Amino acid sequence: MIIKDITTERIQIPLKKPFKTALRTVRVMENIIVRITTDEDIIGYGAAAPTEVITGDTIGSIINGVDHIKSNLLGRNVEDLEENLHILNNCLIGNTSAKAAIDIGLYDLYAKLYKAPLYKILGNYKKTLHTDITISLNEAEEMARDSIEAINEGYKVLKIKVGKDGKKDLERMKAIRQAVGKDIKLRVDANQGWKPKEAIYAVNNMLDAGVDIEIVEQPVFAKDFKGMKMVTDNVPIPVLADESVFSPEDAMELINMRAADMINIKLMKTGGIYNALKIVSIAESNGIECMIGSMMESKIGVSAAAHLAGAKRTIIDVDLDVPLLCKEEPVNGGIIYNKSEITFNKEFGLGVIGLK
Repeated sequence: MIIKDITTERIQIPLKKPFKTALRTVRVMENIIVRITTDEDIIGYGAAAPTEVITGDTIGSIINGVDHIKSNLLGRNVEDLEENLHILNNCLIGNTSAKAAIDIGLYDLYAKLYKAPLYKILGNYKKTLHTDITISLNEAEEMARDSIEAINEGYKVLKIKVGKDGKKDLERMKAIRQAVGKDIKLRVDANQGWKPKEAIYAVNNMLDAGVDIEIVEQPVFAKDFKGMKMVTDNVPIPVLADESVFSPEDAMELINMRAADMINIKLMKTGGIYNALKIVSIAESNGIECMIGSMMESKIGVSAAAHLAGAKRTIIDVDLDVPLLCKEEPVNGGIIYNKSEITFNKEFGLGVIGLK
C-alpha cells in the first residue's frame, strides 16, 4: 500500500456556547482535515487544530507544514510505519499540529492495512472510556448554572476553567460546589493563568472552604518548571502538567524535578501518537499516571486520542469532550458518545468513514 497523495481541507464547526479559558475565547472551531490516499484508494484520516496561544500553530503554518511533510512521504509504503514516522519527525522543526495530523493519518492507514481498530493495534487495554465535561470561565453565577446543566445531562466529572484572579476563582469554585453538591467530582484547569504563590493560595483556600477538588491542571506558566514544583510541593492534591509537556524530553525533565504528579497528553502538542507513546512509557517507568486530552479538535483528532487511551493502562483519565460542545458533527464515524461514555465502532483504524 503506497502513499499516493496527501490533501488538506479547512472546516469550521460552530460551538453551542463560547469556550472560554484564561488564554482565549473560541466561538467557532477551525480544523484542518488531512487525507492520505494510497494506490489502493484507501484513505487515512488526520486532523490538526490551530492553537496559536499554546502550540504556536496557525491555519497557514499547518497547511504549509503538511505540504512540506507530503513531499517527504509520497511514494512510501504504509507498512514501513517506523521509518515513515522518523521521516515525519525529522523533516521540519516544530509545527507539532501539522505533524500530528499526518501521524494520525499514518496510524489510521497502518491499522487499516492490518484490518483492526487502532486501539487494538496499540495495546487493546479497554473498550470503554469516560470523559469529563468542561465548564468555561465566566462569572460565578453563570458557571454554577452551566455546572447544574451539565450534571442534569448526566455528567459526573466537571473540568472547571479558572486562572483569572485567584480570589475570584475561589468564589467561582465555591458557587459551583454549592450548586452541584458533594458527589460531583471537580477538576480545575488554570491554563497557566496563576503565579505560583497565587496558585497555592487559590487551591488551598478552595480546599479550606470545603470545595473538594480532584486535580489542579497547569496552574502556572508552561515553562516555569520551578513554579510548577513549588505548587506541587505546597498543595495536597495532584498537580497535572499540560502545556508544560510537549515532548518526551519535557516529560523527563518535569518528572526528574518532581514538578508534577500527572501528565496531560495532547496529540497536537506531541506531534501525534508516535511521541505520545514515548511519553506514556516514560511516565509509566516513573510511576506517573496520565490523562489524555485534546485542543479544540474535530472528532477525527479526538478519536485518535481516544484510541490511544483505550490502548494504554497508564492513561487513567480522559478529557475528550470537545465534540460534545459542538452544534453540529461534520465527521462520519469515529468514536461513539453516550453522554460521558465513549466507545469504539467496529471499523478499522480510527473508525472514521469521512466527512458528511
